[in-house]
Parts: sequence; C-alpha cells; structure tokens
Amino acid sequence: MSENKQQSEFVKSEVLAENYARALSVYPGQVIVDLKALRDNMRTLVARVSRDLQPGQNAPEVMGVVKADGYGHGLIPSALAALAGGATWLGTAQPYEALRLRAAGIDSSRCHILTWLTSAPTTRFADLITENIDISVGSIDSLDAVAFAARNLGKPARVHVKVDTGFGRNGFTPEGFNAALEKLQQYSNEGVIEVIGQWSHLAVADSPDVPEFVDATDRQINQFNEFTERMREANVAPKIRHLANTAATLNRPEIRFELVRPGIGLYGYEPDPAMGDSQTYGLQPAMTLQAQLGTVKAVEEGHGISYGRTYLTPNNTSTAIVPLGYADGILRSASGFDMQGARHVDKPGGPVRVETNKGARILNVSGRVCMDQFIVDLKGDAAELGVREGDTVTLFGPGRGVEFAEPTADDWAEAAGTISYEIMTGIGPRVPRLYRNAYEVLSSSDIAKLDAKSLI
Repeated sequence: MSENKQQSEFVKSEVLAENYARALSVYPGQVIVDLKALRDNMRTLVARVSRDLQPGQNAPEVMGVVKADGYGHGLIPSALAALAGGATWLGTAQPYEALRLRAAGIDSSRCHILTWLTSAPTTRFADLITENIDISVGSIDSLDAVAFAARNLGKPARVHVKVDTGFGRNGFTPEGFNAALEKLQQYSNEGVIEVIGQWSHLAVADSPDVPEFVDATDRQINQFNEFTERMREANVAPKIRHLANTAATLNRPEIRFELVRPGIGLYGYEPDPAMGDSQTYGLQPAMTLQAQLGTVKAVEEGHGISYGRTYLTPNNTSTAIVPLGYADGILRSASGFDMQGARHVDKPGGPVRVETNKGARILNVSGRVCMDQFIVDLKGDAAELGVREGDTVTLFGPGRGVEFAEPTADDWAEAAGTISYEIMTGIGPRVPRLYRNAYEVLSSSDIAKLDAKSLI
C-alpha cells in the first residue's frame, strides 16, 4: 500500500471512530447495520433463484423490498446495498418512499421501483408517473385515477395489476375482475397505461410444515394462474408476473416466474422459524441493537423491580438500567415476570447480552418495560462481575441464539409473542442508525447519497 493510501485509510478510520463516539454521546442506544451483510444476503438470494432452471428458462429478476424504512434498517442504505448485491427492482409499500428513492439519485436507468399502497383521492400519481415509478392497481378507483393522471401528463403509467388470490387484502377479486379487464383494455388501447405486471400476495407460504397451509398456497397459485389466463384472453397479458415472497423465493421454485420479491430475507432472517433459521439459507442478520447501561446499583433480596412489582429480586443482587423503552420500540410485551412478583407467572423478558469479567452472559428484562428504559437483574454483584455504568450491551444482532449468548431478533420476538419483523421495524426514529462497511460495499457516488456522520 502506498504511503498516500495508508494516510487516507488512517484518516478515514479516524473519522469513522469519531462518528461512532459522537453517536454514543447523542443517544444511549444505537442500531448498527452491516451493509456488507445486506449486500451478501441479496447476492445469496440472486444466486438461489438462478439455480435449478428449466431448459430455456431465464433466471428471474430480484426485487429488494425496502418498505417500512428498509424494515427499520434505513431506506436509502438498504436500497443501495440491495442494488450492490444484484437487485434490479426495489419495492415500497408507501409511494412517498418510492419518491424518496428517486430523489436520492436512484434513477430509472439503474432499477425499476414498484409501489403499491395507494389511494385514489390522495396519492400523487402524477409524481409517480413522472419519476418512472411502477404503480400497483387493485381497484377500479385507483385504475381510473392512474389513467386520469397519465392522460393529463401525456405519459403512460406503468401498472402492475394486483389480484386477490385468497389473502383478502388488496387486489381485484375473481368476481370483480371482468370490470377491471374492461378498464385495462380501454386504458391500454388509449395508451395511458402500460400493463407491466400481474402480482399477488401469499398468505401462508412461510408454513411448509402445515399441510393445510401448503394446500392453501397451492390454491392461491392456481387462482393466480387463472387470473393470468383471463388477462391473456383480454389481450392485456402481463409482461412479468411476481408472486414469490421470501418464503416462496426460498422453497417454491415453481412460482418464481419472472420476478421474486424477498423482503425479510434481504435483512438476514427467515420468514418463520418453522422454515429453519437464517443460517439454513446462508443469510446473515444485518442489524444489531445495542445500548449503554445507565445506573448500576446493589439491591437487596425481595426488592420490587419496575411498575407493578411483577419481578422481585430472589437474592441480594445488582441491577442495571438499559436506557431504551417502549418509546424506542422495546415492546412492553417483552417484559419479564417472576413467580413471586407476578403471582406464580414465570415469564422471561427479552434477552440482553452483557459482557462480564467471567464471560458473556444472557440476562433478561426484569419487570415491566417502561417508556424510556428497562431494568435487568445482573444475578450477582456488579463489582465482582465487572459491570459498570456506560458499558455497551447487546439486545440483539447476528448470531446463533440465546443458548450461545448471541441473542437475535427471533429471540426478542419469542419473548414478546410476535415476529422478528415487528422487532426490527418498531425501533423508533430517535435511536440513531449507524452503518458499517459502506466503503467496502458501495461506490463513492453511492456513499455520497448517505449521511457521512452515520458511517462507522
């Protein structure tokens, strides 16, 4: 390495260290996102759908679903990492996020963007059409509104026809599809819309261990194919079809069609533990949630912890404040109760990895989660354990689970009675997002699209 390059690397490392120190001084908890993990997860998904192709079959394209602020990881960084990993589409539920992607400099020459949660009276369809954003239509009202905006612009809208195959959410039902086909024919012939895609959403593809759910998915696939035939007969055949979410991308190769839409897989998690864990598919969780301890103190046996006295310390011990609470997205349902305090209800709280001079330990939320904090019983004397105020603890991150002292979002989901999606997307905006490995993953032009102070 040349002397100039060595100097440049040193300066960069110094700046990244300063960014990290600044973040810790601003807020006592941080989300750290590994952009390399995001990129590599997308590479894994792209490679998976490129295998086992039938003769003459092209590998499907892959959409990086970055809705909900990139599942809590950050919209723009997640999108850029997905593109670096081989995604050629991006997907957002909310139109404003699609417009943010374009405003950030991710233009139509680089990727397609699809958005789907629209409302005929309020969505800025003209802005979406102007920015070459594909629009899902699943109602006559939305189809009319898209056509109206396109006609006024003098530019056709790229539409994806959403069909309801049994999920019961957005999309045309089989009974109402004839009216939709008439409109699609009319607007297509007029030149105000271009029918790009047909799509739907699977309800239980993430439960391959439940025979009745497998049958339900099969019925949805059959219904989807029937919709396709009706579109072809009406001369508005879709150019591409997409049905596969992460679960189907991983285990239903027959419905990958021309495009797949992995969401949770991009972020390194399996859709449901019934499918196996992330390592089963070569995926790596990209998010770590950490915090710096507040007050650490000694308390006596039988001391009540937090509201309701649902946890009483079983012995003389020390406790520590973790300064994140339900205002930060730490679910109150992840509170921890003990037999004595909660009247014979023993419920472990969310896990926290604490580094001690005797090695890493998993401790749990003790008592109820509060608005801005929760408490952990250290199960011993803090001085003897070497645990101090200001120590960094890990709520979850990449790893093998609590049995290895490596808590994951799945472990928090189990403690809260929910799913990993809610754990990650629920982390509040006041918790800073920091990004690792940006310089390894992204081009200099993409790095310029990010907040320089967020890179560590």
